[in-house]
Amino acid sequence: MDQRLRLMAVHAHPDDESSKGAASMARYVAEGVSVLVVTCTGGERGDVLNPRLKNDPEIAANIIEVRRKEMDAAREILGVDQAWLGFVDSGLPEGDPLPPLPEGCFALQPLEVASAPLVELVRRFKPHVITTYDEEGGYPHPDHVMCHNVSVEAFEAAGDPDRYPGAGAPWTPLKLYYNMGFSKPKFMALHQAMLDRGLESPYTDWVKRWEGEDTVTRRITTRVPCGDYFEIRDKALIAHATQIDPTSFWFGIPLAIQQEVWPTDDFELARSLVDSGIPEDDLFAGVRDRISA
Repeated sequence: MDQRLRLMAVHAHPDDESSKGAASMARYVAEGVSVLVVTCTGGERGDVLNPRLKNDPEIAANIIEVRRKEMDAAREILGVDQAWLGFVDSGLPEGDPLPPLPEGCFALQPLEVASAPLVELVRRFKPHVITTYDEEGGYPHPDHVMCHNVSVEAFEAAGDPDRYPGAGAPWTPLKLYYNMGFSKPKFMALHQAMLDRGLESPYTDWVKRWEGEDTVTRRITTRVPCGDYFEIRDKALIAHATQIDPTSFWFGIPLAIQQEVWPTDDFELARSLVDSGIPEDDLFAGVRDRISA
């Protein structure tokens, strides 16, 4: 059996892997870790967010194929392996009241149906660490919330021989993390760094909206240094051309400032079967000792 450390990152749509934890994945790949990105849906109902491509009729007619090709390009840039769970994008409902979700979509699947292919992948790939979203999905997209649900279910069930029979030999992952890349402290620090240098901050409107809001954030337990891989992250993100405008505010903070002010990908340790101590700077803290032993 391959003795390398193994990391599985579970995401809702193609492009999510490049905007959440991508730099740390690229770092681990460079260090010889085997990394598998699992994409729950094809992103079929996602809007074309790049204004240069928004009204392209060929893209609209072939959105599934286009997003798969984008995912292939991003996967190659990051150096990861990637697998599709095969569910259909639920879309982001809008309106008041919200319309019902489309029949058969990912978010409406029974939990055991949606989790079964992920349990099978966990048992086949045998990850030591899994990353995913928190209970709110990072933001309240129904596919992101469902992604959280199936990830927790798979983490807890994959090692139980009595659950999901026929999905392969049991395997117990050792740690489960939630991505915490969009924390308020991070964006406030980057915003202030731009102002301190006499530069215009792309987050000015965000800061105004945050005024008076509760400043309590979820506890970041794990900061993985990966600033040297921010450029790879950005290239992977831009590979999702239908979703990312390379001139947008997402790229408004120079890499050098990001690398100086906030050179980490951040996570919350949600489950652990090893003793690693908090805070951490490595998703495999405690795991390395267990594997070497």
